[in-house]
Amino acid sequence: MKKSFYLFNPGRLSRKDNTLKFVPVDEEGIEGTPRFLPVEQVDELYAFGALDANSSLYNFLGQQQIPVHFFDYYENYTGSFMPRESLLSGKLLMAQVRLHDKKEKRLELARLILEGAVHNMIRNLKYYDNRGKDTQPFIDQISVYEKSFADITSVNELMGLEGNIRKTYYDAFNLIINDFKMGGRSMQPPLNEVNALISFGNMMCYSQCLRAIHQTQLNPVISFLHSPGERRFSLSLDLAEIFKPVLVDRVIFKVLNKKMIQENDFESSLNRAVLKPGGKKTFVQAFEERLTETIRHRQLNRSVSYKHLIKLECYKLIKHILEIEPYKPLRMYW
Repeated sequence: MKKSFYLFNPGRLSRKDNTLKFVPVDEEGIEGTPRFLPVEQVDELYAFGALDANSSLYNFLGQQQIPVHFFDYYENYTGSFMPRESLLSGKLLMAQVRLHDKKEKRLELARLILEGAVHNMIRNLKYYDNRGKDTQPFIDQISVYEKSFADITSVNELMGLEGNIRKTYYDAFNLIINDFKMGGRSMQPPLNEVNALISFGNMMCYSQCLRAIHQTQLNPVISFLHSPGERRFSLSLDLAEIFKPVLVDRVIFKVLNKKMIQENDFESSLNRAVLKPGGKKTFVQAFEERLTETIRHRQLNRSVSYKHLIKLECYKLIKHILEIEPYKPLRMYW
């Protein structure tokens, strides 16, 4: 079974027959113990820090359909090496562009995406309300915002409402998380530990959505909720809205409330908080475990992993774009 591999230290990556060889290198240029990764077991690579590799290696990774996602020291997603697209469809591309350019149809799909995201946020809040955390006031406020969806006349208005919903949702984190305070949402840089985990987790979710899109015929730069922009895969941002509550937020609650990550796992300086390497490894392991967990899919009547749910969401979008079947976003029922 293929899986994701994470390279937490700066180092050199090279090919040795059908094996990837990663040699960590410290700040003084001293090499550490090599790590060998059989290529048939590698689904994708995550590089945290500098990665020294040559073009022949990337040619090999492209042939094997292995993407590489890059993050800097401060946990910011900086880009991905994606293999050449093998699943191309001019018909779908044209339909995707046409749908985006039709104001009413784009707004309809954007609203559905946000409805799925809001449902999953409320589901998280109800989960903890049933466990003694008084999150009902936050649920009520989000429900008030949700009732306004039908009156929205533009995607920009919808995104403004999404900002209000997110703020209310994140305010509830102060109740859910035991030993840390959320404060307000802060990005670039995250000002405290919880914000650092949210930013890091969101980037992990974003890269998972990009990988799933790449495995279908969807074009990742043509989006519906977020505005397409320069140098970003904005459709991944659309999908991530649905999956952040399901994947990222549940993992954050777990690692903090179970004390798997504690205050000494963060480095706080210059008005920013950053996970130390050990904290990154703990979070990534918990995130991977979440991705491989399964739920009973009601329509398919079989167990499906969270990772596969992202790909299924892409297929649902394709059916909607091609007017085969109306899109119904993932809504947690468990």
